[in-house]
Amino acid sequence: MGYVNDQDRAKDLVQETFIAVWKNLSGFRNESKLSTWIYRIATNHCLRALEKDKRITKVEMPENIAAIEEESAEEKLAFLYSAIAELAEMERIIISLELEGLPQAQIAEITGLGAGNIRVKIHRIKEKLAIKFREHGRFE
Repeated sequence: MGYVNDQDRAKDLVQETFIAVWKNLSGFRNESKLSTWIYRIATNHCLRALEKDKRITKVEMPENIAAIEEESAEEKLAFLYSAIAELAEMERIIISLELEGLPQAQIAEITGLGAGNIRVKIHRIKEKLAIKFREHGRFE
């Protein structure tokens, strides 16, 4: 959801990711945890799909987002995912893994960054997202 902000598209990407995992399982070299390998495949698959979608269509945000006074939790979640989609690639990966509840040490292993660096990046990403929420009058 952090990549596409569309539940049906996200389900399709999950299914396509597991098909890719199944097809490439014989190529797993046990150099990392299986979960790390699967996350990397999922991330790469999502990024390729985004690039493909970007070439096909441009997504536009509604012009008067701040005018929405009362919204459901689902709408707030959709806004969060759209804000995440606007982040840089590595930031999207890091915050998506954080939202999945992965330990920061595992996020560091997946991304190839240091654990201390991951802590700092997560803090900065959260600040960026909080600013977006405040700018659009969605911060409670």
